[in-house]
Amino acid sequence: MKLFLLIIVLLLAAVHSLTPTSILALDPQLRTLLLVELRLPRTLLVVGYGATLGLTGSALQALFANPLASPDVTGSSSGAALGAVVGAYWLGLNDPLALAACGAAGALAALAALLTIAGQRAQTTTLLLGGIGVSLACGAATSLVLALAPSPFAFYDAFEWLMGSFTDRSLGQAAAALVPAAIASAFLAQRARVLDLLALGEDVAASLGHSPQRIGRSVVGLSAIAVGACVSVCGAVGFIGLIAPYFARLLTRGHPGRAMLPAALIGALLLLLADLATRAIDRPIPIGVITALVGTPLFLWLITHQRRGLSL
Repeated sequence: MKLFLLIIVLLLAAVHSLTPTSILALDPQLRTLLLVELRLPRTLLVVGYGATLGLTGSALQALFANPLASPDVTGSSSGAALGAVVGAYWLGLNDPLALAACGAAGALAALAALLTIAGQRAQTTTLLLGGIGVSLACGAATSLVLALAPSPFAFYDAFEWLMGSFTDRSLGQAAAALVPAAIASAFLAQRARVLDLLALGEDVAASLGHSPQRIGRSVVGLSAIAVGACVSVCGAVGFIGLIAPYFARLLTRGHPGRAMLPAALIGALLLLLADLATRAIDRPIPIGVITALVGTPLFLWLITHQRRGLSL
């Protein structure tokens, strides 16, 4: 019942995003053009990206056994941004699929670095410090790549995208981001039961024939592909991958595997609401600013409760 209500609310918000009242009053030909060329790609990207962040955030939290793990906290979003920047400004790639591959490679490298630093079952402090270190390193490298890029306008061109943007994206770009993300997310969702077993302990999973190391590699690789493809087109959007799994766990009573689908729906809804909020403001505000304003207090609250040893 709760999932059904989530789907209904998400569909209503998506329809409102796709066909606001201002568009319905336009000339039919112009209305069709705006819907197909502007509204449809944007709505698809917002919903798909939000669902990807919610699903991958839930999977990473189950893998690390830590409610603070998410694509932005673990550094995978920053790594994906670095990969996409290198592909666009140094390798001269224009094809959205090629840039999506660069983003996935960057996210994978960042997650691999975090696994090396913190380990798969990292404690909160180790995970946070490792994730912060990876994110800072990727952010510094991104700035350096842009500063040394052949184009003198690289910084200005990349600023809006790096903060998260869905403006003027085409259907081709939406397909390049969402098709790899959807395929990776589908394979990731198939690991829900295994992640539930892993939550009971690595020995329990191993006794039933599942290798914890193999599970970790597959979750990290699939998460990197999904997040990297979206970041390469829309930039890094923070905190959705942290907030959505938190609320999903409340609906599923803490089962990490069962929380993956609700987290995807909640992530899509949250990012859609954030996008509607940015469009309601006259000034162009990056969507990452909105999600950070909402997500930062929850992030700090989670850290406080983790420190007190309370269950999340």
